[in-house]
Amino acid sequence: MFDVPDDRQYLESHEWASDDDPVRVGISDFAQDELGDVVYVELPEVGDEVTAGEEFGVVESIKAVSDLYSPVSGEVVAVNDDLADAPELVNEDPYGDGWMLEVDADDPGAFDGLLSAEEYRAQIE
Repeated sequence: MFDVPDDRQYLESHEWASDDDPVRVGISDFAQDELGDVVYVELPEVGDEVTAGEEFGVVESIKAVSDLYSPVSGEVVAVNDDLADAPELVNEDPYGDGWMLEVDADDPGAFDGLLSAEEYRAQIE
């Protein structure tokens, strides 16, 4: 069974968004498992704008290259620079040290349309 923390919202494409301010974003335990060993992560720069449902980067594994989609819209206020030298953190701790970026969400309804943990669990079963 895959870890699906209840304190996050999820996209059908397997990205998660924390309930924090700023919103922390990453990929789910299910996604990292499907990808296999992550070898490279391409992320936006601090100050860039991301749009909910649109691509913000790429994750590359030994099996595949996958686009990353933003669960929320807003300004990127932090990126996880540790992933440049240690992309395997995405596999080892997708909800902790393997986070990808933080976004200052510009919409109070930023989580509208995202899946709850329960809904996401049902999707991946």
